[in-house]
Amino acid sequence: MTKYALEADHLSFDGIAHGFFGREGGVSPAPFDSLNVSTKQGDSADNVNQNLTLIAKELGVKPSQMGLLKQVHSINVVQFNGKADWDSRPEGDGIVSNIPGTAIGIQTADCGPVLFCDSENKVIGACHAGWKGAVGGIVHRTLDAMEELGANRHKIHAVLGPCIHPENYEVGDEFKQNVLKDWPELESHFPYPPGAVKPHFDLPGTIMHQLESAHLHTAVNLNICTYANNATYFSHRKATHLGTKTGRQLSAIAIF
Repeated sequence: MTKYALEADHLSFDGIAHGFFGREGGVSPAPFDSLNVSTKQGDSADNVNQNLTLIAKELGVKPSQMGLLKQVHSINVVQFNGKADWDSRPEGDGIVSNIPGTAIGIQTADCGPVLFCDSENKVIGACHAGWKGAVGGIVHRTLDAMEELGANRHKIHAVLGPCIHPENYEVGDEFKQNVLKDWPELESHFPYPPGAVKPHFDLPGTIMHQLESAHLHTAVNLNICTYANNATYFSHRKATHLGTKTGRQLSAIAIF
C-alpha cells in the first residue's frame, strides 16, 4: 500500500504495486507543493528528483528502475529496458514493461493517466492521454505494445485516474470542428453543460470509449476531476485561470 497515492482495487494483485499520486507527500515549495514531478514550470531538478525518489520508494523499487518519459502528446509507446535515466528520457506517451522489479510512470495535470496490468502474464503499461493522444489512439498503441511483451488483451485491467472533466473543459467551436473532421464518431463527446455557450470536451468519456472498445478484462474510471479537486491534484487549467503555476503528478505501476 502506498502512503500518498490513490489505489484502485482493479489493479491490486500480488506482484503489482501502483498509485495515482497527487500533490501530497513531497518536498517542493508553493506553488508546486509538494509532490511535483516536473521542472517545466520552474521547480528545481533537485526537488523533482527527491519527489521521484520518494515515489519509487513508495512503490518498492529502486529509483534507477523507475522508467519515465519525455511526454510530447504523441501516440508513441516505449518498451522500458529496466534502466532509468531521468535526465535523458525517451520521447513518448505510453510505456510498457515486463521486467520484474521495475516501475513505469506518466505525469499529468489534467490529461488522463491510464494504468494497465496483466497480472497473470506479468506485463504492465501506462499512458498519458491528453486530447491529442486520446483521439489519436495512444490507448490502443499501449495495449498493442503490452501484447508484444506477452500480455493477453482479454486479461488486461485498465484504470483511468484523475483528469479534467467536461464541465471544466471548454474548448470552443474551432477545436470541435478540427477534431470531428478526422474523428466524426466523437460528436457525442462534445457536450454543452448547463449555461455553456461553447462546446466542452469529454476527455474521460473519450478515453473510456477506447478502453471499453478494446475488450479488456476490466476498464474502470476513478471519476475524479483534477480541476474540481485542485487542492488534491495539480490542474494546469485551474492554475491558468488563477494566474499561477502548477506542478505535475505521477501515476505509476510496478511489477515484481
